[in-house]
Formats: sequence, structure tokens, C-alpha cells
Amino acid sequence: MESQLTLRLPPSLATKLSRAARRLRRKRSEVVRLALEEFVETGGAPLEVRPIERVRDLLGRVESGIPDLGQRHREYLLRRLRRGR
Repeated sequence: MESQLTLRLPPSLATKLSRAARRLRRKRSEVVRLALEEFVETGGAPLEVRPIERVRDLLGRVESGIPDLGQRHREYLLRRLRRGR
């Protein structure tokens, strides 16, 4: 490595980092490098939303405001997933 960076983490973030490193079987510094690379490459844009988050408002509701949701539920789900809402 050519450059070294020292940073301070709040205890909660340090704990999450340690857990992630154990789960991934990598060193904490490697996990930080990977996360930093991802952040820099995406320009700090939020990570892609999980598919379930795109359709969460359609699930588990009695009243959705969509009159034909029961008959055309598959179409609505697929459209919402493709749209990337």
C-alpha cells in the first residue's frame, strides 16, 4: 500500500465493521477499502434499492387505492420492479 489513512469510528460503526469483516472473512481494513471504492465509483449515490422496497407499499394492504390490484397484481409488481421506483 502506498498511502495510509487513520480515522476514528463511533463504537456502533466499529462493531458493525468488525461483524462484517468476520462474516466476509476479511480484514477490517479490506472491508473499508471495498466500501470506499464502491462509494467513490458511484459518486456517493445511494446503493440500489432492494426489489422488496420497490413494491413494499403494495404488499400487506387491504386498501391500496388501485381498484384492480387483485386481478392484475402480477402486472403491477413487474411494472414497479422494472421502473426501479
